[in-house]
Amino acid sequence: MVFSSPTFLFAFLPVVLLATWATPARFRRFVLLAASAVFYAWGVQGVLAIVWASALADWALALGIQKARKDDNKRRANALLTLGIVQNLAILGYYKYLGFASDQLDHLASIFGAGGPGIAHVALPIGVSFFTFEKISYVVDVWRGDVEPRKDPTDVLLFVSLFPRSIAGPIVRLREIQQDLHTPRPRAQDASDGAIRFAHGLAKKVLIADQLAPIADAAFATANSGDGTALTTSAAWLGAFAYTLQLYYDFSGYSDMAIGIGRMLGFHLPENFDRPYSSHSITEFWRRWHMTLSRWFRDYVYISLGGNRGGINATYRNLIIVFALTGLWHGAAWSFVLWGLYHGAWLLVERATGLRAVGGQPIKYPILRRATTFLIVLVGWVLFRAGSLSTAEHYYKAMLGFRGGFTDAVDTALTHQALFVLLVAAVIVVLPGRRSAGRWLTEAVGRIPDVARTASLALGAPLALVYVLSTGFHPFLYFQF
Repeated sequence: MVFSSPTFLFAFLPVVLLATWATPARFRRFVLLAASAVFYAWGVQGVLAIVWASALADWALALGIQKARKDDNKRRANALLTLGIVQNLAILGYYKYLGFASDQLDHLASIFGAGGPGIAHVALPIGVSFFTFEKISYVVDVWRGDVEPRKDPTDVLLFVSLFPRSIAGPIVRLREIQQDLHTPRPRAQDASDGAIRFAHGLAKKVLIADQLAPIADAAFATANSGDGTALTTSAAWLGAFAYTLQLYYDFSGYSDMAIGIGRMLGFHLPENFDRPYSSHSITEFWRRWHMTLSRWFRDYVYISLGGNRGGINATYRNLIIVFALTGLWHGAAWSFVLWGLYHGAWLLVERATGLRAVGGQPIKYPILRRATTFLIVLVGWVLFRAGSLSTAEHYYKAMLGFRGGFTDAVDTALTHQALFVLLVAAVIVVLPGRRSAGRWLTEAVGRIPDVARTASLALGAPLALVYVLSTGFHPFLYFQF
């Protein structure tokens, strides 16, 4: 079940909202827990028990860590923390990386003429990368003393499986929503703001991202066929540009919908995007793109490695490690690892040259800097989308090969409607301004914001619903992670 499916929009969400608002405050979290169980189990029936069993283990370990800290038993606290991290990473490793690891071992064995272990095939549960990181953050925060462990296990279960963000983020920390777990029913203002934010995200997903998908799919499918020579240079650049926009509108649209649903239920989920394509450097880009993931790696990996406290060489090493892991987090393939290293390398270049453009520093040639950053990000998205190094190689050759003409498949996908959406999406991305549209819709005061809010609910949402009913729904791109 996904947010843009008719089942969710016309059945599941209305029922859950009515049940939540009608339920007394002391029982509210049980209703949400049951709804989250149904939502998650809808597509991955056999995994929910494992997720909850692991969450209960985190609950018990957190209580043990707190007791060990009170007893000043650092050794026991560290042992329990290690156990918590290991059990969470074991789940992530089994479901997401076992197939990749066995494939690499099989390939290595074949080089030496030996029999490999065979390639393991394990179905990837949606959201495993997200809720695993959230669970790790909980036990680490308790160990650090940043948050008190929850005595009620249902609080931890709800934190892990809360359905608005259980499958594709934002990556939430318990301390960010702990006050919301036991608040009375949502206020009318929460319901209104949440509905506006949800409508905005739905429109971004259905009216923009899904309309751009055929262009990107056609280009990358052509690069993946044969030796990739059928993909012309113009089609390759158009496909990469379409995917750059599609990915942003798809993922940020999901985040808007998740934040909106959470708000309607009384939860204040953290923001995940802040106009990333308006960045003037790759450093700034990663402070605006998938912000909850960037902060997670900063707080739980980069700082744990020493951050920038060990000198320039240690800082560079830590950044490379973080971005290699960032790439691997996104997918069990070398193309994702290289994509992460690609961004990590640009961060090192910016640090070495003083071009980081962060902290309110004055920026020379802002338009050129912004265009350059956008180009660097676009080129990197080819690795991200390709899925394999061979497809990426074919695609880059097409982008740099100066092959004339236009690829038939891309030409077919580039309908008048798709071209119009592409242009509108591009204009929105290049508009100046610092505030993201989602937050502006719910926070801004004045006649223009009022008109925009009305249009979002009265025009954008119904039009998106018409598309959902007429064309079906498409999975969100980040579900694969």
